[in-house]
Formats: sequence, structure tokens, C-alpha cells
Amino acid sequence: MPLLEVDNLVTEFDTDEGQVRAVDGVNFTIDEGQTLGIVGESGCGKSVTAHSIMRLLPQPAGQIVGGAVRFRDRDLTRLPIEAMQKVRGNDIGMVFQEPMTALNPVQTIGKQLAEVMLLHRDISADQAIRDAVEILARVGIPSPDVRMGEYPHQLSGGMRQRVVIAMALACKPALLIADEPTTALDVTIQAQILELIRELQSEMGMGVMLITHDLGVIAETSDDVVVMYAGRVAEQGSVYDIFDRPAHPYTRGLLASIPRLDTEPKSRLSIIEGMVPGLQDLPPGCRFQNRCPDAVDACTQQAPPLEAVADQHRVSCIRWSEL
Repeated sequence: MPLLEVDNLVTEFDTDEGQVRAVDGVNFTIDEGQTLGIVGESGCGKSVTAHSIMRLLPQPAGQIVGGAVRFRDRDLTRLPIEAMQKVRGNDIGMVFQEPMTALNPVQTIGKQLAEVMLLHRDISADQAIRDAVEILARVGIPSPDVRMGEYPHQLSGGMRQRVVIAMALACKPALLIADEPTTALDVTIQAQILELIRELQSEMGMGVMLITHDLGVIAETSDDVVVMYAGRVAEQGSVYDIFDRPAHPYTRGLLASIPRLDTEPKSRLSIIEGMVPGLQDLPPGCRFQNRCPDAVDACTQQAPPLEAVADQHRVSCIRWSEL
């Protein structure tokens, strides 16, 4: 049984322009100890998928209108809110995209960490403080007992990110959802954060759902990959399928845009022309057809289903076998 199974998830938002579908029929699974990478440009539905799993959609505008999210065979979409609050932080931890906004600016680091433990664990306040110091040390915060009394603005970006990871791991969750955990960090700190997640995953045996737009991060960390575009899955498979045998033009475009050391000096970086369409203005048929260099008339007529390229490797493109 998978640790997490997302089955045909559909999430919609009520907007001034009408109802829009931000996540449209997304499917994937995560096993214990596995890392699933979800990649795509901004606006492709990656973070909305994570917030849907956690039931943290803005209310009342955001709603899950279809599908299921089964965590250890319990459908999270049908849990009462009180039961869901017990799952968040305890069974499923989340590292939010921007650590400065994820932390309360008027509470100390120690108070926020201890609060997580007191909420989900039957321990005393003194024990929560001791455990908070220990988890800060585990994530590489120097002088953790001193940092306990400091506020988020007194820490660097990398240290704030480590604090957010510490909060997500405080109750030893079975699943960690990391939403752009290395955004806005320099490459040295980025490598340290990714190594920290790998070490803690190996030690705790947890599953990891890693959301990023950086294919280099995906290549280093993930076992399986889901490539999303405009709310749908464009391609999914093992990390070797995606990097060695990409079948969707969008996946190939993302891979081609990665800078390489073996290119000619002063050569232009490959780009994907155009922008991800707005949810109110989606093109007919394949949602990538207006940016796809391989599109034909048939691509505008029908939304392509996910087809099997090989075992566990699927692609949503009617021309994948020709390209």
C-alpha cells in the first residue's frame, strides 16, 4: 500500500472572472522512503496540489471538487477538520515556500517550535523546550539554545529555512512535503538544505514530496518525477525516464533550458517561447499546444490522455511516439 495516493485530484477556485480549475485530474503515489519530485514552471499547479493534500486551500474560494487523497488508506479529503488538524504536522509535515512568511514574526523561534510539539505530543512544556533545542541542533543551527530566544528577522534566510524544516520534522512525520525549500538561497546553502533533507529521510524512513522548478535539484534528489503543466500532468516516470527518455515536448524544453558546460562559448540559452496560460484562458485541446514546436492541428482538437510509454512511464501527448 502506498504511503500517499493522489487519485484524480481536481481543485477549483471561485474568482471574479468565474470558476477556474487549478488542478485537473492529477494522479501519483509516494511510498515510504521514496522521494517524488514535482516540477514545472510557476503557475502549473504544483503548490496548489500540495495545499490540496494538506487541506490548506484559501477559504471559501478554494475547493477540492473531485478525486481522493489517501494517506495510509484514509481519504484526507473526507476527514473532519478536527481530524485533519491532527494529521498536519504530526503525520504529514510541510516546508512552506517562503520561510519568512511561514514563521510568526512576533514570536520567538523556541515558542513556535515548542508549540508544534505541545499540540501533537503528550509532553510537558519543559520537555518540549528540550526537544526543540535538540531538533534545532539536528538541522544544523549553531548555538540552538541561544536561537530559541530569537525572532525570525534575526536569522539569515538559510537559517530560517532550517527552522521551518525543524518545525516540519518536529513530530517525526511519515511524509514531508517540501514546497520550493531552496528558493532564494545561494547554491552553497541550497546544497546543505538538500543534504539535510536526504539525511533525515534516510534516518526516519519518511516519504518526501519535493516541489521545485529546478531540474538540477530533481536529478539529485528524486526517485520518481511528475512534470506538471497548466494544472495537468504532462509526463511522469522514474528520474531516469524523465532525464534519459523524455517523451513530452514540454519536458524536453525544460531539459534543454538547463545551462550546460559543454556548449559553445557565447551560445544562446534555449528557452520555451511564451508563457504558461492563465487558468481563465486555457487553449483548446492540449494545454501546451500554443507553445509547442511540434504541435499539429490535431493537438488543438482534443485533450491528450496519459498514455503508457513504458512500465511506470506515462506521457500526455498524442505525438509522443512520432517525435
